[in-house]
Amino acid sequence: MDLPLGDGTISLSLPSCDVDVARPPGGDSVDPKTAAEAAMECPHGPPLASLVAPGDEVAIVVTDVTRDTPDDVLLDVLFDHLPVPRENVTIVVGLGLHRPMTDEELRDGLGDYADLAVNHDPSSAVALGAVDGCPIAVHPTVANADIVLSTGMVEPHQYAGFSGGAKTVVVGAGSESIIRYTHGPEMLARDGVRLGRVRGNPFRETLDRAGIIAGPDFCLNVTKGPDGFLGAAAGDPVSVVRSLATTARDALSVSVDSTYDAVVCGVGAPKDANLYQATRAATYVALGDQNPLVDGGRLVVPATLDEGAGAGTGERRFYDALSSATDADSLYESMRAGYEPGAQRAFVVARVLRDHDVYVTNSESPDVVDACLMQARDSVEESVEPGSRVLVVPDALNTLLV
Repeated sequence: MDLPLGDGTISLSLPSCDVDVARPPGGDSVDPKTAAEAAMECPHGPPLASLVAPGDEVAIVVTDVTRDTPDDVLLDVLFDHLPVPRENVTIVVGLGLHRPMTDEELRDGLGDYADLAVNHDPSSAVALGAVDGCPIAVHPTVANADIVLSTGMVEPHQYAGFSGGAKTVVVGAGSESIIRYTHGPEMLARDGVRLGRVRGNPFRETLDRAGIIAGPDFCLNVTKGPDGFLGAAAGDPVSVVRSLATTARDALSVSVDSTYDAVVCGVGAPKDANLYQATRAATYVALGDQNPLVDGGRLVVPATLDEGAGAGTGERRFYDALSSATDADSLYESMRAGYEPGAQRAFVVARVLRDHDVYVTNSESPDVVDACLMQARDSVEESVEPGSRVLVVPDALNTLLV
């Protein structure tokens, strides 16, 4: 069988093993532009045109290169419904603590709208209010806009249940304060903060309350399955996420009633460009609704890692935490007292490494893998013991094991 690696695939053969494959049922794929146009005609709440006056200054927050959102397509649709001139619109790239997008990446992702885009800098964020005593601050353009819009991808997320909605603005165009609060050990330990859960999830609820203060006022989001885009929704951010999460959950859930010695977790571009993002595959499997591994079982993640650990502030903090640790147990215990925003991925990876070995294969950065308490191998086959019972999850970031 083939597994994703970067923009291509690798062939996997485990003839001496007992192999099962977890393929979500998926659903009928749709053209994202057609789906987005239909969503704008039947939004959750008031239509966009009724929210915008002709002279308004508009901020649109879009996702960055770590998300596979068709931002250029969604911007086309949003602009068709905006009664303002192009010069009244600024596009803010919601980086969070990721690295800035390059000019080439902006052109590739935003097409004709790249000239309107600015990369977010968390240090420039302007405070607008607070939630639970945590300051809510966003990019100055967003803070000063008459109306705030966003694009987004509603996909499984380790903490928010599903991404998208207010998260694109509050975290993507926000300050370190909200990332520190929502991604800290106290929040991540709360009941309901888990992959695939939206309702009753304190992490998601905090973002939604922050979104009332900072925006978006209106969003246009899509969701994906294994065979392409499954749908789009527009309007009120909370309703949009709940609607698309239901669509995604039905399409991505796979029932697992066995245990396995190893799980092979497919990733592919854009998430396998760096170790920070690629480790999501291991944590989504081991810390999801149903961990299919036996005690001491291993996780195997093919990933290109052409960016190493990653170049953003969050990625550097992730690497520093893991590479300076002697073992997963001590790192996890020390991080329970707190950590800098971005390092939460190291905290979650350490939680998995206490019970399971993680192998990263086929990468351009094996030294980075080995430095981070994980094990680098040239191939998946080298990482699986002969005779093992193996579960292959070809698209681990878009599969919910239940």
